[in-house]
Amino acid sequence: MILKSGTSASGWVDNKVSLPESVADHMYRMSMMGFLITDEDVNKDRLIKICLVHDLAESIVGDITPHQNVSKAEKRQLEEEALRNIVSQIGNADISKELWELWMEYEEGISKEAQVAKELDKLEMIIQAEEYETGQGISLEDFFVSTRDSFRHPEVISWAQELRKQRETRKREGQIRDSQTLSLSVCEDPSANRKDVI
Repeated sequence: MILKSGTSASGWVDNKVSLPESVADHMYRMSMMGFLITDEDVNKDRLIKICLVHDLAESIVGDITPHQNVSKAEKRQLEEEALRNIVSQIGNADISKELWELWMEYEEGISKEAQVAKELDKLEMIIQAEEYETGQGISLEDFFVSTRDSFRHPEVISWAQELRKQRETRKREGQIRDSQTLSLSVCEDPSANRKDVI
């Protein structure tokens, strides 16, 4: 198994989220979101592959966030070393080469597919954040603020706008607590009547 399913995303752990999604969960939903892209200028098969491999290195080094005081250069070095370790164990030169090239393509953002994948990465994060807000009675406003101007692809923009619209509705209905008035109680089950964004 190249990616340990129990590797959790650090952002959720740092925000005291209960039962946070794993990196594998994140990459799988990203891949399914990539499957829904209809833009004919995007090679959907390649996009899905990029989504599936973009966080592979985290199975070894973990999910390194900006709050961990690790420089971008050091993070890149750690992840490259981890990925070399992974591909060296595959036993198939062609597959190893493809995995490496897909990962590098994402890191460098050198193709339209990589650029869309980067947007899906952020969109999946705020979809998950909204699920935690409604399910656990917590506020994860910072995730929405940090991604406000992150989207350029028309389809991704429309999904993000729909998510924010639904989130604002749930906030007005009291299903999501404002960060300034958040109580310690957990919502009963506000996600029961939610409409999926995508």
